[in-house]
Amino acid sequence: MARQEMPAKEPHIQCGPGDVAPVVLLPGDPGRIDWIARELEEVEEVASNREFRTITGRFQGVPVSATSTGIGGASAAIAVEELIRIGARILVRVGSAGALQPGMPIGSLVVAEGAVREDGASGMYVPAGYPAVADPELAVALAQAARELGVPVRSGLVRSHDSFYTDREEELTRSWAARGVLASDMETAALFTVARLRGVRAGSILNVVVTAEGELEEGINRLVASEEAAAAGQRASIQAALRGACRLWLEEKQR
Repeated sequence: MARQEMPAKEPHIQCGPGDVAPVVLLPGDPGRIDWIARELEEVEEVASNREFRTITGRFQGVPVSATSTGIGGASAAIAVEELIRIGARILVRVGSAGALQPGMPIGSLVVAEGAVREDGASGMYVPAGYPAVADPELAVALAQAARELGVPVRSGLVRSHDSFYTDREEELTRSWAARGVLASDMETAALFTVARLRGVRAGSILNVVVTAEGELEEGINRLVASEEAAAAGQRASIQAALRGACRLWLEEKQR
């Protein structure tokens, strides 16, 4: 009898079929995987390679995985592509963002309904006119879950970009703020674009870690003085992502 070969693992995330659940949370920072693990039961670390660290467990009986994507859209797109190939069907970014609008304190949340595509990764997939939008049912589920937790949350547009240190960064943020964009991150646009092309659901719930008032460096200094608020927002974003995504997955299975 011919020897049966085991399915190959994906080259970057080092996970194979059966390693991840249909619901996957996507933090940028590998260290945030530990925060997610605290919310799960029966947690197992599946793989750790480069910036990509993956765990699988259960949330209220629902299988859930989490994979860190590192910094930026290019890295996030690699993780998303490989996760989809091995069974991911609902992907939620749980990350941090800088607010562009006043009245968004550190620790408040943003649910992205769509993203301005100022990243390079999404542009490798689609032309400039193609929108980066969340799955609408998932966006509603995430916002509802955040409200149930009693956390300040706003839904709307975010801007995804590739650098904090361009010479025009202040000008760019002012311009997008004037157009009603709520916050900036680096990965949401790539996630939304790839997920839409591959036919899976994607959402993004972001923790505000820099307020709109003042310069970026001033905001970072305030963040150091507001670690408790930022940590509370991080926990809330993870809890809302788990509640919203798992609820939608169960509803989907019942249809």
